[in-house]
Amino acid sequence: MKLTADRIIDAGMAVFAESGYHGLSMRLVAERLDTFAGSLYYHVPSKGALLQLMADRLAQQAYDAGTAALAALPEQADWKARVEAQVGALRTSIRRHPGGAVMFADSPKVLSAGALSLMERLLQTLAAAGVPEGHRGIAADALLSHVTGFVLQEQGNPPALPVTEQDAADLLERFPMTVAAARDEDEKFTLSVRLICAGIETATNSRPAPATTAAAGAE
Repeated sequence: MKLTADRIIDAGMAVFAESGYHGLSMRLVAERLDTFAGSLYYHVPSKGALLQLMADRLAQQAYDAGTAALAALPEQADWKARVEAQVGALRTSIRRHPGGAVMFADSPKVLSAGALSLMERLLQTLAAAGVPEGHRGIAADALLSHVTGFVLQEQGNPPALPVTEQDAADLLERFPMTVAAARDEDEKFTLSVRLICAGIETATNSRPAPATTAAAGAE
């Protein structure tokens, strides 16, 4: 089969899922494609370039899913519903890829245009909601970090030992509030995003945005 950038990205994502960032190498990607590492460089010049292409693909899929989710909302949907649609689509998209949460978390470091597009649209949503400029970046980063961390837990390895009925009973007795707070993952994610949005709304309505560095220095 002809070697293409898309096939190299596919192989890179498979290796990343198994070995993570530090285990990813052009040699391993080439082995998965049954070729030599030197053959890859015509299409993808370096490991850094490959990571950027992988992150872009993942983020673009999430961006497109977010576009569809936003289009499905009623016209009168408020900014919180628009945020929920975007971050929900992001969670669904990165869950499809083993290691997707780690890859997305690293995407700003490789200057992924796709990841930056996700951030830009989220900032535009917050700006349209009236969130002050000084709060927007922090709010958007908190939302995206929450998605990444949530999926990272979802994609974690299962417990090494099975949890027995007796284990569950012991945990309930020792940590009753924690066990009682356990919810379905989808429900927990939705409620947690709404809680973050409620905090953003409260902060927006109750106090001014933090002073910018330039303004602080002028005082």
